[in-house]
Amino acid sequence: MTSNARVVVIGAGLAGARLARRLEELGASGGTSGAAAVSVELVGEEEHRPYNRVLLAEVLAGRYAPEVIALPAPSRLTRARVTGIDRATRTLHCADGSVIAYDTLVLATGSNPVLPPLRGLFGQGGHELPEGVHAFRTMDDCLGLSKAVRPGARAVVIGGGLLGVSAARALAVRGAQVVLAQQSERLMERQLDPSASRLVHRHLTDLGVEVHTECRVRDVRCVGGAVRSVEMSDGYALDADLVVLACGVHPRVGLAQDAGIAVHKGILVDDELRTSDPHIRAIGDCAQHEGTLYGLATPALEQADVLAELIASEAGAAGNANSRYTGTRSLTRLTLTGQSHSPFDLAAFGETEPRPGDDVIQLADATRGTYRKVVVRDDRLVGGVLVGELGTVGALARAWEGAEPLPADGAPLLHLLTNDGGS
Repeated sequence: MTSNARVVVIGAGLAGARLARRLEELGASGGTSGAAAVSVELVGEEEHRPYNRVLLAEVLAGRYAPEVIALPAPSRLTRARVTGIDRATRTLHCADGSVIAYDTLVLATGSNPVLPPLRGLFGQGGHELPEGVHAFRTMDDCLGLSKAVRPGARAVVIGGGLLGVSAARALAVRGAQVVLAQQSERLMERQLDPSASRLVHRHLTDLGVEVHTECRVRDVRCVGGAVRSVEMSDGYALDADLVVLACGVHPRVGLAQDAGIAVHKGILVDDELRTSDPHIRAIGDCAQHEGTLYGLATPALEQADVLAELIASEAGAAGNANSRYTGTRSLTRLTLTGQSHSPFDLAAFGETEPRPGDDVIQLADATRGTYRKVVVRDDRLVGGVLVGELGTVGALARAWEGAEPLPADGAPLLHLLTNDGGS
């Protein structure tokens, strides 16, 4: 890559905004010439300035105003919808007719919400959701829900994963009558073990949320284009003023696919976050590295930092040419807060379910609603889950990330599990 390289980043989410800002910092000096080594343009579809999507539930709960979760924006932010990539000419074509040239292109296109195949969801073959039915992925989704919710409103949240639990909690805090419908047998089953899931269930129930597990929604019923109820697979109907779809996400790979870039579930990248086109990189939710799609904030930020170092170095700026992305050992952390209600904290990392032969240490306090558990295999900490008080999570996560053998007597591990000064 030459100096004054044109780097264009598609996607103004957490990964794209972080990359653009880091490139501006690293590329600010072009060496003896004094000129900027990298010219960065961030292209985003949304009318809002870049924001931290992880905190949308806090905006919905009324804890934060939208501007509070805004991210630092780079100096060049273009609002446009990219419709095509011309790899031969290294240009992007946008819906408004504009064309953007690049030397290096970075795809940080993120992911789209999964819209379940429910009868009545789109009516006469249309693509617009009925009035009262909301996905929960963007700031516009969040603001639409915030405007629609009111005390006493009947809300049905479909999906009991991380996003569904956050949405149900936020709506309950806003005074809605909330029903959460989860198809699998427990809440947040991808992150939590059964004991931790039960505590989350209890927390939501204490807030007035009606939780149904092993429950599949099959139909959305509308009158005059507005939702009125949802029907379960057993025929039972729930009245609804609002329906929130929190059924997961899938990577946005359409632009890459149309341009002939290698895609599996996500856009395939190597340790330099390079796609099958040497001039195109990918990071964040849309990227698939070593068979893994992360879909979490920490890996996205790590990928952005690695790629910033590489691109800056290639352009002759102060980057690290040896920087590589080798994967992320990611911790899931969720704090559910809002208005006068006390916060509910949980964290999970690694393997929370033991294999035969593993050692397990558990501490539970039913009165306080706290739970701590770690899994040890071959004298190494391989996973853990904490609900309630998270004072030990920092020390435990560091022990897990280090993958160092634990002392044989186990006392230091018990200390990590019980010492609340460890965060």
